[in-house]
Amino acid sequence: MSFFYNISIHFYYLAILIASVFNKKAALWINGRKNIFKKLKSSISPDEKIVWFHAASLGEFEQGRPVLEAFKNKNPEYKTLLTFFSPSGYEIMKNYKEADFVFYLPIDTFSNARKFIKIIKPTKVFFIKYEFWFNYLKVLKKAEIPVFFISSVFRKEQHFFKWYGVWFRKQLKLITYFFVQNEKSKNLLNNINLTNVIVSGDTRFDSVQNLAKESKEFPLIEKFKNKNSLFIAGSTWPPDEELIFNLINKKNKNLKFIIAPHETNEDRIYSICKLIKDKTIRFSELISGKLKESEIKNAGILVIDSVGILKHLYKYAAITYIGGGFGVDIHNIQEPVTFGKPVIFGPKYHKFEEAVDLIKLGGAFSITNQEELINITEKLFSDKSYYIKCSDICINYIASKTGATERILEIINYKNLK
Repeated sequence: MSFFYNISIHFYYLAILIASVFNKKAALWINGRKNIFKKLKSSISPDEKIVWFHAASLGEFEQGRPVLEAFKNKNPEYKTLLTFFSPSGYEIMKNYKEADFVFYLPIDTFSNARKFIKIIKPTKVFFIKYEFWFNYLKVLKKAEIPVFFISSVFRKEQHFFKWYGVWFRKQLKLITYFFVQNEKSKNLLNNINLTNVIVSGDTRFDSVQNLAKESKEFPLIEKFKNKNSLFIAGSTWPPDEELIFNLINKKNKNLKFIIAPHETNEDRIYSICKLIKDKTIRFSELISGKLKESEIKNAGILVIDSVGILKHLYKYAAITYIGGGFGVDIHNIQEPVTFGKPVIFGPKYHKFEEAVDLIKLGGAFSITNQEELINITEKLFSDKSYYIKCSDICINYIASKTGATERILEIINYKNLK
């Protein structure tokens, strides 16, 4: 099985290499790893005490961010290394000041893993949520370097728990400690004889609570919003946008929209703007200074063609919609919820505990068609007391879920986990 795993890694690299000829994201993935070991050696001194944090992409980084920042605050003698697998994480966070070093993670071959660990010599390693790179884990285990998985979620559908998953289960034994989000994950690991597991909760709640306290101001968004209510649709895909377009056509004259698609390439942005009948502006136009104040105020739709700002915009919304629920899965709903914004999404949400919880509590709503979207939107806008109740549910839910970061760091220190 180890042989097949390593073969699959090489084929994966080859596929991305071929795709890089015509795909910008794949090209970033390849180019970002060129001369990676030379860059590491020139940046990191052999005598530095390194703690390594790894995230797949931006979403996982935001989940691990509070742990990184809290660890650095409590242990200033350490330098922090942050690595990403995906360009959508690295390209946005490559200048992140709280990490001393930010790099792409070399692909998971045994040779790469040995070189990487030999250069950085980490004293502790934190993998965030799902990143199971087995050659790195094997090298770290051999070097007796502790590895902690934080905010992990396990489900019975994963190959670790299938009849054919013997090899994969064996790899999990390379991990020092699992800090999981819920009891279900703990029980699944316990059932395969892994007892080094603690339910610490989801560190993302700590991250989004900090977001609500420290979010950026966008005066131009306020100018666009003017005296209107604002509906923000974030991380959308075409099936989501079709519903939003129909809602726009039926909208109240005192309602404006922000649409932030999950992918922001020019083709996607152009196709969205072309399909909207109302006066539409782009975020890049908004901040260019070229639009007249009357053009900003009179526009009904703002399309976000930049990355990394959406989480700060939710505070301006009255109602939010999160995309992905008509595809594979919904995207992150915690960011709007932390601002007390009722959130709407499609039917595929059951993998996310916070979505399930908030639907039961009444702070979130799942829809399957246009009529349901219109009905819940109209109810939230027309019934002020109902809206306030939903908003309070969201705020209280976030507050009840925070504290995972402190629990993780306290347990590591208490148990003297090296």
